[in-house]
Amino acid sequence: MVDFVVIVSCVLAFIFGSIPFGYVIGKLKGVDVRQHGSGNIGATNVSRVLGKKYGALVLFLDALKGALPVLILKVLGFPLEYQVLSGFFAILGHCFSPFLKFKGGKGVATGLGVFLVVSPKITLVAFFIFLLVFFLTRYVSLSSITAALSYPVIFRLFGKPSDFTSLLIFLTAFVVVGKHYQNIIRLLKGEEKRFK
Repeated sequence: MVDFVVIVSCVLAFIFGSIPFGYVIGKLKGVDVRQHGSGNIGATNVSRVLGKKYGALVLFLDALKGALPVLILKVLGFPLEYQVLSGFFAILGHCFSPFLKFKGGKGVATGLGVFLVVSPKITLVAFFIFLLVFFLTRYVSLSSITAALSYPVIFRLFGKPSDFTSLLIFLTAFVVVGKHYQNIIRLLKGEEKRFK
Protein backbone atom coordinates (compact mmCIF):
# COMPACT_ATOMS: atom_id res chain seq x y z
CA MET A 1 0.00 0.00 0.00
CA VAL A 2 2.80 2.41 0.94
CA ASP A 3 4.67 1.68 -2.29
CA PHE A 4 1.50 2.33 -4.30
CA VAL A 5 0.91 5.66 -2.55
CA VAL A 6 4.52 6.71 -3.15
CA ILE A 7 4.34 5.79 -6.85
CA VAL A 8 1.07 7.69 -7.29
CA SER A 9 2.43 10.70 -5.40
CA CYS A 10 5.53 10.80 -7.62
CA VAL A 11 3.46 10.59 -10.79
CA LEU A 12 1.10 13.32 -9.61
CA ALA A 13 4.03 15.45 -8.42
CA PHE A 14 5.63 15.15 -11.86
CA ILE A 15 2.39 16.14 -13.61
CA PHE A 16 1.77 19.06 -11.25
CA GLY A 17 5.39 20.13 -11.55
CA SER A 18 5.05 20.02 -15.33
CA ILE A 19 2.53 22.87 -15.45
CA PRO A 20 4.52 25.69 -17.10
CA PHE A 21 3.10 28.64 -15.22
CA GLY A 22 5.59 31.10 -16.71
CA TYR A 23 4.60 30.06 -20.22
CA VAL A 24 0.86 30.09 -19.39
CA ILE A 25 0.95 33.55 -17.80
CA GLY A 26 2.98 34.86 -20.73
CA LYS A 27 0.43 33.47 -23.17
CA LEU A 28 -2.39 35.08 -21.21
CA LYS A 29 -0.54 38.37 -21.71
CA GLY A 30 -0.09 37.63 -25.41
CA VAL A 31 3.64 36.87 -25.09
CA ASP A 32 5.61 33.67 -25.55
CA VAL A 33 8.32 34.21 -22.95
CA ARG A 34 10.43 31.55 -24.67
CA GLN A 35 10.96 33.99 -27.54
CA HIS A 36 12.22 36.82 -25.35
CA GLY A 37 15.04 37.49 -22.93
CA SER A 38 16.86 34.30 -21.98
CA GLY A 39 14.07 32.16 -23.43
CA ASN A 40 13.42 30.54 -20.06
CA ILE A 41 9.94 30.11 -18.56
CA GLY A 42 11.08 30.82 -15.00
CA ALA A 43 10.45 33.78 -12.74
CA THR A 44 13.63 35.69 -13.63
CA ASN A 45 12.90 35.80 -17.36
CA VAL A 46 9.19 36.45 -16.81
CA SER A 47 10.19 39.37 -14.60
CA ARG A 48 12.40 40.75 -17.36
CA VAL A 49 9.78 40.26 -20.08
CA LEU A 50 6.47 40.98 -18.33
CA GLY A 51 7.47 42.88 -15.21
CA LYS A 52 8.36 42.08 -11.63
CA LYS A 53 4.82 41.48 -10.39
CA TYR A 54 4.37 38.69 -12.93
CA GLY A 55 7.81 37.37 -12.09
CA ALA A 56 6.81 37.24 -8.42
CA LEU A 57 3.59 35.42 -9.34
CA VAL A 58 5.50 32.81 -11.32
CA LEU A 59 7.99 32.43 -8.49
CA PHE A 60 5.15 31.71 -6.07
CA LEU A 61 3.35 29.28 -8.39
CA ASP A 62 6.53 27.42 -9.32
CA ALA A 63 7.46 27.13 -5.64
CA LEU A 64 3.94 25.88 -4.88
CA LYS A 65 4.43 23.08 -7.43
CA GLY A 66 7.25 21.76 -5.31
CA ALA A 67 5.82 22.50 -1.88
CA LEU A 68 2.34 21.00 -2.23
CA PRO A 69 3.22 17.36 -3.08
CA VAL A 70 5.80 17.27 -0.28
CA LEU A 71 3.45 18.91 2.21
CA ILE A 72 0.72 16.35 1.51
CA LEU A 73 3.08 13.45 2.23
CA LYS A 74 4.44 15.23 5.30
CA VAL A 75 0.94 15.78 6.72
CA LEU A 76 0.06 12.15 6.01
CA GLY A 77 3.09 11.08 8.04
CA PHE A 78 5.27 9.60 5.32
CA PRO A 79 9.02 9.54 6.02
CA LEU A 80 11.45 12.17 4.81
CA GLU A 81 12.86 10.08 1.96
CA TYR A 82 9.38 9.73 0.41
CA GLN A 83 8.80 13.46 0.75
CA VAL A 84 12.10 14.26 -0.98
CA LEU A 85 11.41 11.68 -3.69
CA SER A 86 8.06 13.28 -4.46
CA GLY A 87 9.69 16.71 -4.51
CA PHE A 88 12.39 15.42 -6.84
CA PHE A 89 9.74 14.34 -9.32
CA ALA A 90 8.03 17.72 -9.09
CA ILE A 91 11.36 19.35 -9.98
CA LEU A 92 11.85 16.92 -12.87
CA GLY A 93 8.38 17.81 -14.12
CA HIS A 94 9.24 21.50 -14.05
CA CYS A 95 12.57 20.99 -15.80
CA PHE A 96 11.29 18.51 -18.41
CA SER A 97 7.65 19.39 -18.93
CA PRO A 98 5.75 17.12 -21.36
CA PHE A 99 3.56 20.15 -22.07
CA LEU A 100 6.61 21.86 -23.61
CA LYS A 101 8.07 18.84 -25.45
CA PHE A 102 10.06 17.89 -22.33
CA LYS A 103 11.70 21.28 -22.03
CA GLY A 104 11.10 23.61 -19.12
CA GLY A 105 12.57 25.75 -16.41
CA LYS A 106 15.65 25.30 -14.27
CA GLY A 107 14.04 24.02 -11.10
CA VAL A 108 15.19 26.71 -8.68
CA ALA A 109 11.79 28.00 -7.54
CA THR A 110 10.26 24.53 -7.51
CA GLY A 111 13.23 23.27 -5.51
CA LEU A 112 12.77 26.17 -3.11
CA GLY A 113 9.19 25.06 -2.52
CA VAL A 114 10.24 21.45 -1.99
CA PHE A 115 12.96 22.17 0.54
CA LEU A 116 11.08 24.87 2.42
CA VAL A 117 8.68 22.09 3.42
CA VAL A 118 11.40 19.45 3.91
CA SER A 119 13.66 21.62 6.08
CA PRO A 120 12.82 25.34 6.46
CA LYS A 121 15.92 26.19 8.54
CA ILE A 122 18.45 24.63 6.16
CA THR A 123 16.60 26.14 3.19
CA LEU A 124 16.85 29.58 4.75
CA VAL A 125 20.62 29.12 5.11
CA ALA A 126 20.87 28.22 1.41
CA PHE A 127 18.62 31.18 0.58
CA PHE A 128 20.93 33.46 2.55
CA ILE A 129 23.82 32.14 0.43
CA PHE A 130 21.76 32.91 -2.68
CA LEU A 131 21.11 36.47 -1.48
CA LEU A 132 24.75 37.03 -0.54
CA VAL A 133 26.03 35.95 -3.95
CA PHE A 134 23.27 37.91 -5.68
CA PHE A 135 24.01 41.16 -3.83
CA LEU A 136 27.71 40.77 -4.58
CA THR A 137 27.32 39.89 -8.27
CA ARG A 138 23.72 40.62 -9.41
CA TYR A 139 23.79 37.29 -11.26
CA VAL A 140 20.65 35.25 -10.52
CA SER A 141 22.14 32.24 -12.28
CA LEU A 142 25.38 32.23 -10.27
CA SER A 143 23.42 32.75 -7.06
CA SER A 144 21.11 29.83 -7.91
CA ILE A 145 24.01 27.54 -8.81
CA THR A 146 25.87 28.39 -5.60
CA ALA A 147 22.79 27.81 -3.44
CA ALA A 148 21.98 24.55 -5.25
CA LEU A 149 25.51 23.23 -4.70
CA SER A 150 25.64 24.30 -1.07
CA TYR A 151 22.28 22.81 -0.07
CA PRO A 152 23.20 19.09 -0.25
CA VAL A 153 26.37 19.74 1.76
CA ILE A 154 24.55 21.72 4.47
CA PHE A 155 21.74 19.16 4.61
CA ARG A 156 24.22 16.30 4.91
CA LEU A 157 26.04 18.03 7.76
CA PHE A 158 23.07 19.26 9.77
CA GLY A 159 19.98 17.44 8.51
CA LYS A 160 21.23 13.92 9.29
CA PRO A 161 19.46 12.41 6.25
CA SER A 162 19.61 8.77 5.13
CA ASP A 163 21.99 7.89 2.32
CA PHE A 164 19.04 7.61 -0.08
CA THR A 165 17.72 11.03 0.88
CA SER A 166 21.20 12.53 0.48
CA LEU A 167 21.49 10.95 -2.95
CA LEU A 168 18.16 12.45 -4.01
CA ILE A 169 19.20 15.89 -2.80
CA PHE A 170 22.53 15.65 -4.63
CA LEU A 171 20.68 14.53 -7.78
CA THR A 172 18.37 17.50 -7.41
CA ALA A 173 21.35 19.85 -7.23
CA PHE A 174 22.86 18.12 -10.27
CA VAL A 175 19.65 18.64 -12.28
CA VAL A 176 19.40 22.32 -11.29
CA VAL A 177 23.05 23.04 -12.07
CA GLY A 178 22.83 21.04 -15.30
CA LYS A 179 19.87 23.12 -16.44
CA HIS A 180 22.07 26.20 -15.99
CA TYR A 181 24.71 24.99 -18.45
CA GLN A 182 24.04 27.83 -20.91
CA ASN A 183 24.30 30.34 -18.07
CA ILE A 184 27.57 28.78 -16.99
CA ILE A 185 28.94 29.18 -20.51
CA ARG A 186 27.82 32.82 -20.60
CA LEU A 187 29.32 33.43 -17.15
CA LEU A 188 32.65 32.02 -18.30
CA LYS A 189 32.55 34.23 -21.40
CA GLY A 190 31.49 37.29 -19.42
CA GLU A 191 28.24 37.52 -21.38
CA GLU A 192 25.71 36.73 -18.65
CA LYS A 193 23.21 39.52 -17.97
CA ARG A 194 22.98 40.96 -14.48
CA PHE A 195 19.56 41.37 -12.89
CA LYS A 196 18.60 45.00 -12.49
